[in-house]
Amino acid sequence: MILLACNNSKTNETPTGENKMGPDSTETKQVELADNKYADMGKQHLQEFQSGNIDAWGSQFTDSAVYFWSGGDSVKGKQNIINYWKNSRLKQMDSVQFMNDIWLPIKINRPQRGPDMKGVWLLAWTQFSIRFKNGNHVAGWMHVDLHYNDNDQVDQVVQYIDRGPVAKAMGTK
Repeated sequence: MILLACNNSKTNETPTGENKMGPDSTETKQVELADNKYADMGKQHLQEFQSGNIDAWGSQFTDSAVYFWSGGDSVKGKQNIINYWKNSRLKQMDSVQFMNDIWLPIKINRPQRGPDMKGVWLLAWTQFSIRFKNGNHVAGWMHVDLHYNDNDQVDQVVQYIDRGPVAKAMGTK
């Protein structure tokens, strides 16, 4: 018994000594931090939206991208997303300001379940202040999740925002 208890063999190591199943292995880590370049990309896109440069902002999307809102609405396709935001941002909003933004780029190695996707996600939280051309104003917080494909283009967005106050300020229902 004593001889068996002193066995130092490591069952999770390969012949080279590399531990394939250790706690830091991407095979076992469900989520890890991603490159901070994604936060920089997100900040750039937010500045483009804020300035009203919707074409530059829209260049981040794949042709088949989908933009979801937490209420269940969505816009599908890069050009449809650009057209939607050109109408909303340029024709209805006088100014948009983002402040107190927080960025967290993560890499999903193993999706949990359901619709979540493997790969890089950029999670963002920001305060916003919008002045509409009709003279109304709305302010609040929003959370946005952006999924990047292997070419660092956004193929899915989920925006969490209470659209009720925004619609009211816009004069729509």
